[in-house]
Amino acid sequence: MREYLLTLCVTAAVTYLLTGPVRKFAIVAGAMPEIRARDVHREPTPRLGGIAMFFGLCAGLLVADHLTNLGHLFDESNEPRALLSGAALIWLIGVLDDKFEIDALIKLGGQMIAAGVMVMQGLTILWLPVPGVGSVALTQWQGTLLTVALVVITINAVNFVDGLDGLAAGMVCIAGAAFFLYAYRIWYSYGIEAAAPATLFSAILMGMCLGFLPHNMHPARIFMGDSGSMLIGLVLAAGAISVTGQVDPDALKLFAGSEKEAVQQTVPVYIPLLLPLTIIAVPAADLILAIVRRTWRGQSPFAADRGHLHHRLLEIGHSHSRAVLIMYFWSALIGFGALTYSVNSASMWIVLSVVILSAVGLLLLLLPRFTPRAPMWAQHIVPPRYRRRRAAARTLRAASATAAEQAAGADAEAAAPEAEDHRAPVTAGVSGVSGANGATALGDRTRTGGRGKAGSTR
Repeated sequence: MREYLLTLCVTAAVTYLLTGPVRKFAIVAGAMPEIRARDVHREPTPRLGGIAMFFGLCAGLLVADHLTNLGHLFDESNEPRALLSGAALIWLIGVLDDKFEIDALIKLGGQMIAAGVMVMQGLTILWLPVPGVGSVALTQWQGTLLTVALVVITINAVNFVDGLDGLAAGMVCIAGAAFFLYAYRIWYSYGIEAAAPATLFSAILMGMCLGFLPHNMHPARIFMGDSGSMLIGLVLAAGAISVTGQVDPDALKLFAGSEKEAVQQTVPVYIPLLLPLTIIAVPAADLILAIVRRTWRGQSPFAADRGHLHHRLLEIGHSHSRAVLIMYFWSALIGFGALTYSVNSASMWIVLSVVILSAVGLLLLLLPRFTPRAPMWAQHIVPPRYRRRRAAARTLRAASATAAEQAAGADAEAAAPEAEDHRAPVTAGVSGVSGANGATALGDRTRTGGRGKAGSTR
């Protein structure tokens, strides 16, 4: 566990430290497009955040290669090199898209090629666990098609949900945490070494997201762009393929009693076809709804619009930050609920807890205009929008009184030279008032002799 945590921290640190220079590079390179109709942000924001995330991925793999226990993984398995090859290809396509806005079909073809590169190096699904039947061996073509489909679905699901500040990185980080715990349990508790690559991929994925989130939270200073969203989607899919297609359920039946029970025990996060619906259920649902909505309107499935789930949360009255937190909540509920169910599927407390938390989530969706208020003792600590109305009104009255006192003092200073100079009361009065209030009476200042004094008081 220490080596996994070290890899996670190194990945997060490299990603965090490189995001600032990458932001300056994106501005200089012109990767800061104008605001589109479907965008939520109000100011042009640079993209290319995926550059820092990719170098964080490389740093994590490099550190893991030189560690004592994880170093054996690179000698016994070719999956880390397969991940790096596919990630480099999909990252390059994303960088080109962030800069030049390439066609959607070209991106789809690049996603398939990246998945094919990983398949050629051994990162593929070899068998499929089916509940009630057991493990079903797949032919080479069946495994390749299923692997490519899973990679493309996961990448586009993450890409579609990347519409609010910090949304995609946070949701994928939550999914990566749930998947890390599941893969680590298989590797450490059952002693199955084939689950070690998936555990490593999940740790690196969490590090990439955690290192980028401080720069991407609302208001975001930089966007990850397609170079980042497609990259983290591919890493998440690679971990799912590794733990699903490489770990044989026959090795788990020694702990579960039989092969069917082993498959049944690992159903919630084990079957590739259900993986996008459990680990990233919210992005997958958004993807399916977007395809159905655009096809129903006669549009291309890749045509951009403002009908995503996060857009709907904003339309019903939720703020930007609250919409992101609600999406976080649902992702954590589904991901960790599936993880808990896979550990003990017979416990009714787990099902009851998931039902209660689901009700809480629905309540949050139905209260878009509810604003939590801090207690009286914390009124001067929290932001103004969370303060009580009485305290806010008291603060406003105090500010108004202070402004009135300052205005009265300024009027008194302006009236002093007027009382002394009886020969030119009109000129002095105009000059004094303009100097005190900061007015732009340039004509009076140029005609009177006291312009220097009036100008010095501004």
